[in-house]
Amino acid sequence: MTKNKGKGGNTFFDVLTCTNIQVYPFRETSGKTKAFARVTINDQLQLTGLRVVDGVNGFFVSYPIDPRHKGEDYQSVYYPLHKELREHIEQCVLEKYQEIIAA
Repeated sequence: MTKNKGKGGNTFFDVLTCTNIQVYPFRETSGKTKAFARVTINDQLQLTGLRVVDGVNGFFVSYPIDPRHKGEDYQSVYYPLHKELREHIEQCVLEKYQEIIAA
């Protein structure tokens, strides 16, 4: 997987790129989760159930976990296999989140 520069200087991959990002911030938050998000990849695959979380080291994107999983660890329903793709999706979602809350 190689990175390229797209229009506007955004980084994208030869195969996968975020083509639509929707972020739904909470009006009032009492916990660490600040918003839900939906990302479309290549106008063909939609990732839903993403969460914008305010963690110890700042904001990050959390992937949905399997509610039926039994055990000590969380088990994600889906997740990026490569660090670069995870960072790309996270950057797109967090940029959109910041844009929405600044408005």
